[in-house]
Amino acid sequence: MEIHINTGNGMDNREALERWADAEIRRALARYSHEIRRVEVHLSDVNSSKGGADDKRCLIEAHLPQHAPIAVSHQAPTLDEAFRGAEPKALHALESVIGKQKKHRDRTTIRTDPDLI
Repeated sequence: MEIHINTGNGMDNREALERWADAEIRRALARYSHEIRRVEVHLSDVNSSKGGADDKRCLIEAHLPQHAPIAVSHQAPTLDEAFRGAEPKALHALESVIGKQKKHRDRTTIRTDPDLI
């Protein structure tokens, strides 16, 4: 699983922020690491230096083989809250998509065996 962390202009402590986000996203998506090709995390300040409520945004985009990218976002007053809000949304979206791709009836049935009927 390849992970790209993108931070917007004007973000403080970019390297520490990128290391933290990388570790958190690896931990959160470890269950699906063999099915995800690439994850992109975009951390940004919507209003830049103006401030305001819910001006931090986290966008998580997961790329699965042979499937359209899955993108979720969350806005909050801090980057930590924005990331923590987007993380469960990404997990839920991945569970939904990957669950639909799996064959739930991937076992044989006795109903088609004439000897058992």
